[in-house]
Amino acid sequence: MTEYIKAWQCIGCGKIEAPQPCIGVCQDRQVLLVYALEHDELVESARRGEEGMAILKALARQLAFTTPRKGEWERCYGALQKEARRALSALARNEATKSAKRARANRSSV
Repeated sequence: MTEYIKAWQCIGCGKIEAPQPCIGVCQDRQVLLVYALEHDELVESARRGEEGMAILKALARQLAFTTPRKGEWERCYGALQKEARRALSALARNEATKSAKRARANRSSV
């Protein structure tokens, strides 16, 4: 997956250093970094987003390719509503899990 680099950060100015053995040809260049915790949170959020998208795609496919029999549209519509409610419940559970994890992480970092 992702390789993490351990570094030191100054609590005053925010300077970050990650000492490495020098082979004598070093040049300093500006790099963009993100905190591992923030990266991990975004990866998890993307994973949940993909899961949610898959749930909603399945529902959209079912709606797009279902043709009720004559006189059965109300029953078919009710079944699709039931599936939509199930999908929304699953998405809400995922969101609640995310909120709980974020709250635990906030408590442990204080």
